[in-house]
Amino acid sequence: MENYIITCCSTVDLAREHLEKRNVPFVCFRFNMDGVDYLDDLGQTMPLSDFYKKTAAGSISKTTQVNIQEFIEFFEPFLKEGKDIIHVSLSSALSGTYNSANIAKTELLEKYPDRRLVIIDSLGASSGSGLLVDSLLDMRDKGASFDAVYEWAENNKLKVHHWFFSTDLSSYIRGGRISRTAGFIGGVLGICPLLNMSNTGHLVPREKVRLKKRVIKAIVEKMNQHAEGGYSYNRKCFISHSACLEDAKIVATLVEANFPHLVGKVVINDIGTVIGSHTGQGTVALFFIGDKRNN
Repeated sequence: MENYIITCCSTVDLAREHLEKRNVPFVCFRFNMDGVDYLDDLGQTMPLSDFYKKTAAGSISKTTQVNIQEFIEFFEPFLKEGKDIIHVSLSSALSGTYNSANIAKTELLEKYPDRRLVIIDSLGASSGSGLLVDSLLDMRDKGASFDAVYEWAENNKLKVHHWFFSTDLSSYIRGGRISRTAGFIGGVLGICPLLNMSNTGHLVPREKVRLKKRVIKAIVEKMNQHAEGGYSYNRKCFISHSACLEDAKIVATLVEANFPHLVGKVVINDIGTVIGSHTGQGTVALFFIGDKRNN
């Protein structure tokens, strides 16, 4: 049996316990809040409840990507042990981390020419890249080869759909993505932006839906339109949220009612500190496998 491992970035927004159970090492981004540097380590250094309380109170979080040296220090122990590596990276459209990982790869393979190390640009984020990782782990656990897992990832990563909505526009205002006036009007009218990830790995606004109840129905309808097999979808489904668990549960309940052939229950995860630095509170994201994403 081939001796390889699957690794990822902390931005997959899966539970730490889930990654540990499935033997998935992850490399941590960093963030600075109120003048203090923290690891984006899935809520260990700073509990996510504290992070979102600080965000709601006006604290600004500035994120830092994984640099080349950090990648070298992360990958090298596994290569020394004689293990090959398939690494899944945050979308290259959102961060330079993918490029840093590739530079580290080039340096390391000169030192370990008998080993294999590939970097997959997930063109995704949060539990969407997490769903990609989880799919690869299922293949690995069924005995798939390094090449088979890598090829499946490259051929299918754009079939992992990412749909998001936000009920709190404050982070959009602070980040300059919408004006204060537009944000105020949107708040009064109950506008909830519905976005998705394009085939280039960018987050793209798709619709402005009025009222939370309607945007919840709209996001589940997007799953019907795009999921593999429509309402007969028979794969896993992940949700992530930023301090709005009840909204995430409502979406999960609606998905489970409409898609009776899901593999297991919908898995609900927290949006971590790096992705949450940009979404703020009140974001729910839905992830599933379907048709190939386009612009």
